[in-house]
Amino acid sequence: MASMSGTLYIGVTNDLARRVSEHKQGLIKGFTKKYHCTRLIYYENYTDINQAIFRETVVKKWRREKKMELIKTINPEWNDLSVEWGT
Repeated sequence: MASMSGTLYIGVTNDLARRVSEHKQGLIKGFTKKYHCTRLIYYENYTDINQAIFRETVVKKWRREKKMELIKTINPEWNDLSVEWGT
């Protein structure tokens, strides 16, 4: 998730559409609400929660520049990928 100013948030969920909707509505207290992270700019799918949590931990440790390069691989314009879902 990202804010309009470029603040990044990385998280894990078992229901991406629901979680994105919650962030957009400001229902999740904490970092994403404080920094207005409401745009889904990148995501990965995993069938194993342990793999997802491991990947989240790895990416969170990266420098911002590396995270931005990862985002650019699938979304160079930083478009909100959830718009097509109607969230």
